[in-house]
Amino acid sequence: MDKIAILDFGAQYTQLIARRIREMGVYSEIIACTHPVEEVLAGGYKGIVLSGGPSSVYEEGAPLPDRRLFEAGIPMLGICYGMQAMAYLLGGHVVPAQRREYGGAELALEGTGGLLDGVVPERDNRITVWMSHGDTVMRPPKGFTRLASTVNCPVAAMSDQKRRLFAVQFHPEVAHTPQGKTVLGNFLRACGVARDWSMTSFVDSAIETVHRTVGQDQVLCALSGGVDSSVVAVLVHRAIGEQLTCLFVDNGLLRKGEAESVVETFRDAFKIKLIHVDASARFLEQLRGVTDPETKRKRIGAEFIAVFEEEARKLGRIPWLAQGTLYPDVIESVSFKGPSATIKTHHNVGGLPTRMQFKLVEPLRELFKDEVREVGGLLGLPAEIIWRQPFPGPGLAIRVLGEVTEERLHLLREADAVVQEEVRAAGLERELWQAFAVLLPVRTVGVMGDFRTYAQVIALRAVMSQDAMTADWAHLPYDLLAKISSRIINEVKGINRVVFDISSKPPSTIEWE
Repeated sequence: MDKIAILDFGAQYTQLIARRIREMGVYSEIIACTHPVEEVLAGGYKGIVLSGGPSSVYEEGAPLPDRRLFEAGIPMLGICYGMQAMAYLLGGHVVPAQRREYGGAELALEGTGGLLDGVVPERDNRITVWMSHGDTVMRPPKGFTRLASTVNCPVAAMSDQKRRLFAVQFHPEVAHTPQGKTVLGNFLRACGVARDWSMTSFVDSAIETVHRTVGQDQVLCALSGGVDSSVVAVLVHRAIGEQLTCLFVDNGLLRKGEAESVVETFRDAFKIKLIHVDASARFLEQLRGVTDPETKRKRIGAEFIAVFEEEARKLGRIPWLAQGTLYPDVIESVSFKGPSATIKTHHNVGGLPTRMQFKLVEPLRELFKDEVREVGGLLGLPAEIIWRQPFPGPGLAIRVLGEVTEERLHLLREADAVVQEEVRAAGLERELWQAFAVLLPVRTVGVMGDFRTYAQVIALRAVMSQDAMTADWAHLPYDLLAKISSRIINEVKGINRVVFDISSKPPSTIEWE
C-alpha cells in the first residue's frame, strides 16, 4: 500500500492534513518531527509532508527537519512552518514577518503547472487561501521557482520540479482554501501514488489481519454501545465468529433505552455472544454522597475495572482483548507537542490493569472517527449506532451536577430523551457533534397552573465540532429550542426551567464536569 508521511511540527491542522489525503484515496500517517530520520527514510513512504507549527525557524531549539530528508529523492511538501523550514535549511531568505498574516488572503498566481496545475483564478489571476503565519519567505532557495505571492508574503508558493520539493505558505487542507484539494492532488501526482486506500479495502484487510493474528484463540471485547466498540465487535466477529465474547457492563448511567438497544442489536440481530452485566446498583453505591467530578470519574473507572475483572475471570483464560482505539488516541502520544495537560480525566473509562495480561486487538487504530462510521456502514450496523453521538465513559454521572441519585438520574434521562428525539426530528442529528441535557444542582421558583413550584433546572448543551479538540456552540433554531424547553417542562415532573449553554471550547469544555 502506497503511503504518505506527515511530519508533525505541532500544527493544529496536522490531523486535518492526514484526513484530507486519505479522502483522496491515499493512506497517510502522522509522525513526530523528532522521529529518527533513519526510520522515516526506511518507512517506504512515497512522499513526505512537513506540517505547520507555532515555532519560528529562528527560535532557540526550534524543531527543524533533518537535511538528509531533502537529499533522499522523496517528494516533499512543506506547509506553512514546513515551507519556512524548507526554505531556511536550503538557503532561502526567511525573515520574521512585519505583519502577521492570519485568515483569508488573496493569492496572486505567478507560476503555472506543477503544484498549481488546475488551479483556476477566481478574479484578476488570484485565488482565495487561508493563511496563519509569522515568518515569511522573502526569497526561495536556489533551484526553486516562485509560484505565488500575497501582499504580505513575497513567496507564498514555490517548487523545485527537478528535486520534487514543493511548498506553500497557506493551508491547502482547510475548507477556507477552496482549491486546496487541487494543490494536494498535484503533490500526490508528483509522488506517483496509487489512490487505492478505501474503507472497503480496509475492512477486507482488517478482517484478514485479525483472523491471522488471533488464530484459534478466544477474544474478549468490552462493549459500550458507542460507535467505536460496536464497530470493533462486529468486525472482529466477522473475522473469528464464535471465538469472540462481548462483555457489556451496564453501569446504570446510560441514556434512556440504551442498554436494551445494545442487547437487542448485538445478541439478537448480529448473533454475537454477549454477556450483559447489570451492575447499576454497584455503581450508584460508589457514587453515594460524591459531588466532586474527578472523584466521580475515578470511582466509576475503578468500579468498571473491578466488574470487568470479575466477569472476565468467570470466562477462564482469554488471551486477547479487542478495543476501539482510534488514530487520534495513538498520535496524541507521538505528537511533537506531546500529550496535552490533564484538564480532566479522559471521558472514556479504560486503563484495565496490566495484571490482566491481555494482548490487544485494535483493528481501528489507523482510523479517524468519520472513517470508523464508514466502516460501520459497510459492516451493516444500524444508523442509530453509527451516528450515535459521543458519550462519556462515566455516562450521565458527569451530567448530573452534584450528587448522583436514582431520582436525579431519572430526571436527566427523561429530559435527555426529549433532546435526542427533537434533534433527530429536526434532522440535525448528523450535523451536531453532541446535543444533550445537563441537570444543574440548583432549584428555581416557577408557576405551573395556579401553583408555585420550586423545582430543578436543565441546561441544554449543543455543539459543532470535527474532533472535539475545539467546539463552537450550535446556533439551534429558536422554534427548536422552544419545543425542547416546552416538552421538558411539561413532560418531566420536577423540572421547571430550561437554559441554553452558549459557550465554546475553549475556554469551556464540551462536558460540564
